[in-house]
Amino acid sequence: MSVTQSSPSRAAEILSRPVSINGLTVPNRIAMAPMTRMFSPGGVPGADVASYYARRAAAGVGLLVTEGTYVGHDSAGQSDRVPRFHGEEQLAGWAKVAQDVHAAGGTIVPQLWHIGMVRKQGEPPFADAPAVGPSGIRVDGTEGTGKAMTQRDLDDVIGAFAEAAAAAERIGFDGVEIHGAHGYLVDQFLWSGTNRRSDAYGGDPVARTKFGAEIVAAVRETVSPEFPVIFRYSQWKQEAYDARLAETPEELEAILTPLAAAGVDAFHASTRRYWIPEFDDSELNLAGWTKKLTGKPAITVGSVGLDGDFIKAFVGEGSPVKGLDDLLDRLERDEFDLVAVGRALLQDPEWAAKVLAGRTDELKPYDAAALKTLS
Repeated sequence: MSVTQSSPSRAAEILSRPVSINGLTVPNRIAMAPMTRMFSPGGVPGADVASYYARRAAAGVGLLVTEGTYVGHDSAGQSDRVPRFHGEEQLAGWAKVAQDVHAAGGTIVPQLWHIGMVRKQGEPPFADAPAVGPSGIRVDGTEGTGKAMTQRDLDDVIGAFAEAAAAAERIGFDGVEIHGAHGYLVDQFLWSGTNRRSDAYGGDPVARTKFGAEIVAAVRETVSPEFPVIFRYSQWKQEAYDARLAETPEELEAILTPLAAAGVDAFHASTRRYWIPEFDDSELNLAGWTKKLTGKPAITVGSVGLDGDFIKAFVGEGSPVKGLDDLLDRLERDEFDLVAVGRALLQDPEWAAKVLAGRTDELKPYDAAALKTLS
């Protein structure tokens, strides 16, 4: 997404507006998208992780969503370098992250994660975790050596999410985000391609939301009423970019309504290109439809801040890359409430400050090869 088309004053006016998610006031409309980093040996986020998030908060990012963090269940994921959101040492590290982000003027939520039945078992960030899912089927359609979850498995994982959320509130985070996207465990229940169950957790779209809704309800019951619960979801999967949970707005409404009723305060609608219409006969993207159907605040994401060459090389062809004016127009129309920025903020920690100040000529283009030296 080009960022050179809009006037600095318009960008500052629209993006600088605060927004509320339940009891949390986010100081502006810019969020940092969650991005797996694997820089936490033993699952413990150290001083470098705290600095990484605080640096972006100090440069104007209003809401930071952490990289995916394993909840406290053996099957959630066991890579030695992916952070965990359980354990005394791990939580002490996360408490320091939250403290430093607050000192820098930002707000922060951890993304709570269970990898589920994935194809690349044995490779980071999936190493050594037991392969479990709704039906023992991976996103690519293979069965492998995994197993379908029993009721006890489901109850234990639901409890692990609730315990992690309670810990997040206790150590000073501003809310939590439940990872229900991209073909990981919760999404595997939502998607008919991986959920072949014949019990109460499988079948029609509403039944497939039962597991996710029970996680949300358990989290909601464990934390205080004003503590924000965000739910991230997607149509696409890591190994099935053309996968869809819903082909129509009516199908999407059937999926989102039980989750909203269970206690979701905001939805983070993950797309690969934010400007692509989600359904025919409407320009609304996935976040726009999400807000229209649920009335809940919505976060959009998808190639914000990246140029056309990167989009073609790594995301694929599609409609032409939109400029900042298009994003601001959508925000002005209240189609969604926040804009999550991923790789552009990874490359340039000052991205938000530069955009808000009109210093777009100073923005650094995304360069994957250069990231090894960045923090």
